[in-house]
Amino acid sequence: MSARGIRIEGLRKRYGEGDTAVEALKGVDMQVAPGEVVGLIGPSGSGKSTLLKCLGAVIDPTAGRMTLGDEVIYDDGWKVRDLRALRRDKIGFVFQAPYLIPFLDVTDNVALLPMLAGLGNAEARATALALLTALDVQHRARAMPSQLSGGEQQRVAIARGLVNRPPVILADEPTAPLDSTRAMAVIRILNDMARKYQTAIIVVTHDEKIIPTFRRIFHIRDGVTTEEPGEGRGFD
Repeated sequence: MSARGIRIEGLRKRYGEGDTAVEALKGVDMQVAPGEVVGLIGPSGSGKSTLLKCLGAVIDPTAGRMTLGDEVIYDDGWKVRDLRALRRDKIGFVFQAPYLIPFLDVTDNVALLPMLAGLGNAEARATALALLTALDVQHRARAMPSQLSGGEQQRVAIARGLVNRPPVILADEPTAPLDSTRAMAVIRILNDMARKYQTAIIVVTHDEKIIPTFRRIFHIRDGVTTEEPGEGRGFD
């Protein structure tokens, strides 16, 4: 497998110290190639969210090594000076809760990140509208978040995660609030994005509807991952 994409080696995360310490990750090894979408599955408390937060530079690991693309971002300490810029430019986040900005309309919620990265306003909004159209929510482009249904809010949040075309996307239960048709549409879009832009995507999910779409699945339990082949149905 190429050194690009996502590479995690011996990743550990400990919360607390001494007798009260909890080892949330116990030496995780994981690789995701450019253009690949993999599933990450495990029970509550298994370490899924901790792993995503470490990889997304949201929390500090305790030990190990993480590489995004050709850049080592962590090797027993952060190797990137500006973690905020790393998250903005190289990592797309899609969460179960939408976290939309309430005083911006749908288009500006999606266009904000590319604007912050230096893209012109008109081009950023055009890019946002194209993604909103792909997610079948373009008719709400001028609506405020409070005017959207839960499913519409989530699709807008997914568009925001994709808009900067990051090399890595971390999706935490992205289809949880969606019906079967829209859930499968979202997974198809993620697969199309992965192939077109050579994005490496990790999807944390309990959604039985989408699990058969993954070609590889990582199971995490008690802070340790194991890999198995998935069915990979429906996206050839």
